[in-house]
Order: sequence, then structure tokens, then C-alpha cells
Amino acid sequence: MKMTMKILSLTTALVAMITGVALATPSTQVWIPSTDVQAFGTAHLGIDNYLRVSKNPDGSRQPNTYDLGLTFGLLPFEKLQMEAGVDYMVNATSPGDSHPFYLNVKLATPEGSLFGYSPAIAVGAYNIGFKEDVSDQNIVYGLVAKTLPVVGRLSAGYFVGNSAVLNDASGENDNHGVLLSWDRTMSEISDKLWVAVDYQGSDSFMGALNFGVSWAFSKNVSLLVGYDIYNSSVTGGKNTFTTQLDINFP
Repeated sequence: MKMTMKILSLTTALVAMITGVALATPSTQVWIPSTDVQAFGTAHLGIDNYLRVSKNPDGSRQPNTYDLGLTFGLLPFEKLQMEAGVDYMVNATSPGDSHPFYLNVKLATPEGSLFGYSPAIAVGAYNIGFKEDVSDQNIVYGLVAKTLPVVGRLSAGYFVGNSAVLNDASGENDNHGVLLSWDRTMSEISDKLWVAVDYQGSDSFMGALNFGVSWAFSKNVSLLVGYDIYNSSVTGGKNTFTTQLDINFP
């Protein structure tokens, strides 16, 4: 375990020097979780950057965030799939954060697996931290998703997190809300092009409306660029530009 953490930390340091900032979570749309699951026996490396697009009125700039994540596919079944992972997450102003590690896990069934035309269903948890009432966001969620002809895939769900951490601008509890998304492969242009819009409710720092466009350079490598509009600029900060590099092994 210690050796794994050392390797992860060294990898993160290298990525930080190359990209400046990064963020990774369980299999996602742009910001929220998706019903997708990492395939059994494979690993996923996620390097996602969230860069502030504007400064505060006083000229200061809120911190960017970076997070390097590894996610693994765990179940060999077609109709019941599972993934779990670990993230190394810090912001640009506190790279020496003493509690930067977070866990995530997801259990899901793909579309059509329960009965004809059944939606995909996923339940999971992410941002499971180890510092009580500081990093333990402990967000639990449920999602359903259905792909419609021409329209694309529509997803809807709900999340609940730690009420001691997820609060609004006045410090009041705001630890739950809806999860909504639309995504589609733009096959009319190229099967490598994918677009998505998603939304996470609440006025905590997790609430945001997000847009993304992704291009698959190969079967195992893709890059998403997007934009994030936070529901509350007080808790979420200034809007961010995001880049998300996804690499699957093998």
C-alpha cells in the first residue's frame, strides 16, 4: 500500500509539472457520475484540469484544482458491473494538503439487462475522504439512464452528501440535489466525437452546470474540453475551463 501511494504521488507530481492542474473521479459525464462502468480487468487513468477563467474584483485568483485518479473494473458479469478507484485531489494553493486521498465505488446494470428496454441503473459513492468533516464529502448517489434514437442518452438521479461539509454561502446545510445529463456520440460527424451537458443541484461547492466536448484519439485515449458554471460563486468560486484526459489500460 505504501509503495502504491508513493507511485501515485510521484505520478501526480509529474502530471502537475506537465499540466499545471488536474481532476479525476468515477466514470463521469463532464462533472457528475454516469451509469458507465470501467470494464472488468481494465484500469482507467484520469487527469482533469479545472482552471479559473476570471479573477476576483481585487485582482486575486481563486485556486485551480487538480486530481489524479485511478479506477478499476472489478466484476466479470455482463449484467452487473462494478468499479472502484482512488483519487489524489488538491488545489493549487495547498499542494501539501495532509488529506488529499479520496475513494469512489459504483455498482451498475447496463441498458436492457433487467428487461426489454430497461434503463441503465447505477448506485455509488465518491469523494469519500478521510478527514472528518473536512474532506469526507461522502457523496452517495443513484442514477438511471436511457438512450433514445437520434436524441442521445438522458440521465437523471439524486445525490446526498455529508451535511457538515456541503453547505451554501450562508453556512446552511445544502448536501443534496438532482443529477441530470444529456450526452451523445455525434456519429453524423465522427464516431470519435462526443458531447455532453450535465447539472448537479445544490448551492454547495458541488453544484454546477457543465458543458463538454470529447474527441477519442484512439480506443483507449480521449480528451474532453469543457466549461463549468457554478450554482453559487461564493461556494463554487469563479467559473472554470476544464480539460479531461482519459487513458484506459490495457
